[in-house]
Formats: sequence, structure tokens, C-alpha cells
Amino acid sequence: MTSSAGLTASLGRRRARWQAGACLAVLLGALYLAHRHWPAVESGAGRLAVADQGWLLVGAAAATGTWAASALAQQGAVVARLPGPRLVAAQFAASAANHLLPAGLGAGAVNLRFLTRCGVPAGRSAGALAVKAGAGAAVRLVLIALLAPACPGLLRLPHVSPAAVAVAVGVVALAAAPLATPWWPRCRRALAGVVADIRALHACPARAAALWGGSLAFAGLHALVLIAVTRAVGLPLAPLQVALLYLAASSAAALLPSPGGLGSLDAALALALTAAGTPTAAAASAVLGYRLLTVWLPLLPGLLVLAVLVRRKAL
Repeated sequence: MTSSAGLTASLGRRRARWQAGACLAVLLGALYLAHRHWPAVESGAGRLAVADQGWLLVGAAAATGTWAASALAQQGAVVARLPGPRLVAAQFAASAANHLLPAGLGAGAVNLRFLTRCGVPAGRSAGALAVKAGAGAAVRLVLIALLAPACPGLLRLPHVSPAAVAVAVGVVALAAAPLATPWWPRCRRALAGVVADIRALHACPARAAALWGGSLAFAGLHALVLIAVTRAVGLPLAPLQVALLYLAASSAAALLPSPGGLGSLDAALALALTAAGTPTAAAASAVLGYRLLTVWLPLLPGLLVLAVLVRRKAL
């Protein structure tokens, strides 16, 4: 009993040190990026400091709503009923964890643990995460296709270099590699399980509505955060244009495995805004405001909620 308690305490200390180290790494990375682009950051921060507070409050309210939208989409990806308050808290904690690990691994780990704690088998929990991610990607692509004709000329296809083509071919080949390995039967069974889960979910109209409605609300609320920030700093872009730029930039940033899109999403958003005619300082202020409302202000509370959920064995 004593040795077991000591081992648990040791693991807890190691986990705490790992979390502290991950937080420190994120902060150091942010400081490095800020130092590298300090003139634009300083100008953007100054413009954000005198921004319209009313619009910033609208953005903060929209950012808060993204966690409820994420919870709704996660419930829609599972046939079993999940505990509502814990589900929302888990999404809040997952959003913080997502900024510590690359490519959505933090949010995925938190949600996987939460679903298994709720009695969902591990295989179906992983399938639910895949269904939610697939629905989110599909919603973004559909929104881009719907908004692009309303904003002609806003999105321009970049020049594709031979190196980029080679990288794309390599990625496709890597993705197809399991077809020629002994892992393919397992991958096929996993895909068959995901397809079966999708059919079961869509046989229940309430779950299908939650999945697609939550995914749509999640993307729309994030776009609203950026719209509110651009209004607060006085950017002369129409709301539909800002929404389209956000959807395109976030879809592109999802291809890069950076923690929570840090760096990749910031660069994609800044590039999209400047390509649309926004001055560099104004684009920097918009990106800073968006990140402040969606990442930096909720980060510490989200980590505290994560610690509470782990302590109460809800994760």
C-alpha cells in the first residue's frame, strides 16, 4: 500500500513537472516569435489597447460559446448520453491542453480519456473523435465553398512550386503506405467501425443535429471572434470576408502540426489579412486580439479545470 501510494505520488510529480515544462515551452516559443516580429507586434498591441471595448466583449462572448459548441459536437459523435456539465468542462480543459501538444493531440487525449471514463469503449471513443474531426473539416470546406462566390477575388490560389508538389506526393504516398503493410487489416477494421458509428449516429436525428450543428457553431463562433476583433481595431473588411479568410487560414494551418496552431495559424491569418489589403500593423493587432481571446486568457483557467478533472478522476 505504501509503495503504491509512493509510486502514485511520484507519477503525479512527474506529470506536474511535464505540464509545467510544456507550459514553459509554449511561453518561450511565443516570446521568441514576439521578439522576432517585435515592431509589428508592438504596433499591433498599441492599436489593440485602444480598440473598441464593446466589440472585444462580443468577441469574448463568442470565444466562450466555442466550448459549448465543441461539447455539442462531441455529444453528437456519441450515441450514449454524456454528462453535460462535465462534457463542457472537458472541452474547456481540452482547449487548453491543445495548446501544449501538436496537431490536436492534447484535445484528443483529454476527450479520449473523458469518453472512456464515461463508459464508452476505447475503440468507439477513438471513432467518436474521428467523426467529430471529420465533421468539423467538412463543415469548414462547405462554408468556404458557400462564402467564396460571395467574396470574389478574395481567395487566390498560390503559385505551386515543384518542391511543394513533391512534398504533396510524398504525403500522399505516406498516407497510402499502410495499404502495403500488415497493418492494413487493422486499419480497415477501424475504418469499418467508424463508418458503422456514423450510420448509427445518423439513425438518431438528435445526435446528427448535435454533431453537425455543433460543428457549424464552433466554426462560426471562431469566425465571429475574428470579426469582432477586426471591428474593434477598425479594419475595413466586411464580416463575410473576414469569415472566409478565417476559414481558409484555419484550414491551411490545420495541415501543420504545431500546438493549437500556434505559429501556423498566426502566420496564416496575418498572411490572409494582409493579402486582402489590410496594413501589416492592423493585421497584427487582429491576430493578437483573436489569440488573446481564444488562447492566452483562457489558458491558465483551462489548465486549472484540467487539473481539477484529473484530481476528481473525471479524466
